[in-house]
Amino acid sequence: MSALKIKKGSNKHSAYNLRPNFSDMVERHTLAVIVDNEPGVLARVIGLFSGRGYNIDSLTVAEVDHEGHFSRITIVTTGTPQVIEQIKAQLGRIVVVHDVHDLTVEGRAVERELALLKVEGTGEKRVEALRLADIFRANVVDSTLDSFVFEITGTPEKVDAFADLMRPLGLVDMARTGVAALPRG
Repeated sequence: MSALKIKKGSNKHSAYNLRPNFSDMVERHTLAVIVDNEPGVLARVIGLFSGRGYNIDSLTVAEVDHEGHFSRITIVTTGTPQVIEQIKAQLGRIVVVHDVHDLTVEGRAVERELALLKVEGTGEKRVEALRLADIFRANVVDSTLDSFVFEITGTPEKVDAFADLMRPLGLVDMARTGVAALPRG
């Protein structure tokens, strides 16, 4: 007789259970982490992610309090709700971490990213690139006879859309800062 008992009608772990479990849906979250501004802190935070196989989609770090020596790390990551909760709990256990905020859960947040895009082209492609830059409110920060460098600020989706339109017009290089975010209100 087997010691394993399976509840009748339970197919939670069955390969035939095709109904999606909404707690297994992958979500994008923006985390704001306030840490001591000292050597090695970023390595500890990143080590938490790499050591457990979590991915970082965007990462920005800057000192936000010179007198208190605090920095803000803004991390955009994806995972199931359980994984996100685990990340927040593990971040909170790091000694140099003072505060962890999940801006996605705590309410609406303002997210912005800065990008520089180098577009090479002449003739109609050059004119079209300038027209699109005007529509997207991108600034020309460098210009030669064969290329432009555009500066664009906005949501990551806006930056992605602008880059997608610039690719066929001669996009040759791009640098992005990563997401900076603050809660609204």
